[in-house]
Parts: sequence; structure tokens; C-alpha cells
Amino acid sequence: MASNGNSKGGLLTAGGILSIIGGALEIISGGVVVALIMSPGLRRMLLPPPPMPWMPPDWYEHFIPVMPTWLIIVGVPLIVLGIIAIVGGVSAIRRRSFGVSLAGAICALPSVILGILAVIFVALSKKEFVAAD
Repeated sequence: MASNGNSKGGLLTAGGILSIIGGALEIISGGVVVALIMSPGLRRMLLPPPPMPWMPPDWYEHFIPVMPTWLIIVGVPLIVLGIIAIVGGVSAIRRRSFGVSLAGAICALPSVILGILAVIFVALSKKEFVAAD
């Protein structure tokens, strides 16, 4: 296999792809969390039965006023981080902006191993970006 002297080209592409995958996972998980706010039927399906026999079957309805608050605090930032991670991954694949690509890889960090690898790969490939950055 012939080499064209560009040994790190695959790292930047891999970092961009990992950032996109991590962002997609964040958007999906954030969407599921936000969907818990929208659907009482989904809440009933996902929440466990009453923890104590003396509790009413609709025990979780008492926590509904608190539930949307923490779900919004968790779900919406995950969706926003996922969008930024996808934009950064596309920027890394196109080799446009190192700053946007690194920000996207950092925003992919909630997906732990994918985000860590994306940050490492994008950071190692800084020299491959267009000089306009």
C-alpha cells in the first residue's frame, strides 16, 4: 500500500466520525429524557411499581411537579451538546476549523470513550486544518 505522506489523515476523520456518533447518542438520550416530560404513559411504563405495598399505584404522580424540572435540566443540555458535537464532527471531516472541531469533540465527552478518543484524535491532527483558522 502506497503512502502519500499524510499519516495522520485517518486520525482526523476518525475523530470527526467519533464526534458525530457521540453527538447522535447524546441527542437520542436527551430526546428520551425530554420525552418523559411529554408523555405520562411513558412515565408510567418506565417508572417502577410502588416501592412499598401501602403506597398507591399512582405514587409517581406526586413527583410530577418535580420531575419535569430535573428532566429539562438534564435533557435539553444533552441535546444542545449533541448538536454542537455533530457540527464539530462535520467540521473535522471537512478540515475547516480546528476550534469548532475541538469544541465539538469536547461536547462529545458525555459519551465517555467516544468523546475522549475524539478529543485526542482531533487534537493530534491540528496541523491538517486549513490555514484560514
